[in-house]
Amino acid sequence: MGCAITKDIIINIHASLGSRLKTARSNKGWSLDKTSQHTGVSKAMLGQIERGESSPTVVRLWNIANGFELPLSYFLTDLAQTQADTSANTSLNTALNKLQNSEQDIHIVTLFPYDAQTKIEVFQITLDPQRSHISGPHNTGVVEHIIAVDGAMEYFLTLTPAGIEQEWHILKQGESVKFNADQQHGYRNMTGKPVTIHNIISYTQA
Repeated sequence: MGCAITKDIIINIHASLGSRLKTARSNKGWSLDKTSQHTGVSKAMLGQIERGESSPTVVRLWNIANGFELPLSYFLTDLAQTQADTSANTSLNTALNKLQNSEQDIHIVTLFPYDAQTKIEVFQITLDPQRSHISGPHNTGVVEHIIAVDGAMEYFLTLTPAGIEQEWHILKQGESVKFNADQQHGYRNMTGKPVTIHNIISYTQA
């Protein structure tokens, strides 16, 4: 079950992402051209995001986060919430903390935004039936912990620890896996219903 995302909420999501991107760029003192060089996202697209005219795909947002060397949740958490006390009774399950790609087949919710002390952030990811998501390498030192909480999914890594190309592997409900995320990796759902995982991301070199 889920609530419909209305036009007003979509506008707010776009505006929040745009504001976060502007702040990150200002902190670095980067022009749009330099931001494009570091993120691999076109200057035109960056401008559209900043103006609230467009929302990036999951992959593109990861590219932006990697380019700025910022955690993904920086762009998914409302600024007011980030500055507020994020104690156990603070709800982060709001529209501004949710992201879905343009095909609306992968849905990401920020459960806990990045914590500078623990250097982790936690997401809930739901993948629709017969869909896959491929992620490019994150920055060196980023480690992902995946826990299958509802249904079985498959995952792959570019290389095994021995340097051999790896195939897709099944992660059953209740099982978990940990891997270095500075390599291409992916998830897919080959079942007939949505599957949900918890994704704990650790920035060990942050």
